[in-house]
Amino acid sequence: MSLENQVMNEMKNAMKAKDEGVLRALRAIKAEIIKAKTDPGAGGVIDEATELKFLQKMMKQRRDSLEIFEKQGRADLAAKEKEEMAVIEKFLPKQLSEAELKEIINEIINKTGATSAADMGKVMGVASKQLAGKADGKTISNIVKEILSAK
Repeated sequence: MSLENQVMNEMKNAMKAKDEGVLRALRAIKAEIIKAKTDPGAGGVIDEATELKFLQKMMKQRRDSLEIFEKQGRADLAAKEKEEMAVIEKFLPKQLSEAELKEIINEIINKTGATSAADMGKVMGVASKQLAGKADGKTISNIVKEILSAK
């Protein structure tokens, strides 16, 4: 079942349950789907990679907003962001744990022959492609820095 169909089914359920938080998040996802389909060159069709990319972008936006709202003491707005993040997370693949990430990144470092922090770009290029959708870019970057600075 495509992401669009899943979102539409979830929207119907949220409307029946009168769940405004879930409905708000699903509408945001649907808007991104429509935007991606109408992009020049998309031809009205989007692939899984594009879906994954915009879902990750949406999660990052909400994480950043959540951080700002928590710093400003806006618990009401922070709660809305958390609600939306929970809904978006359902459509993303399972995220890897920190231990799993460290193991994979160590393998990538060994393959690329990186020896210092100067090789971070080389490692990040491979890691970003290999771990797309499975981990947040910021987390990947922090782990790569940690491992390379220890060498």
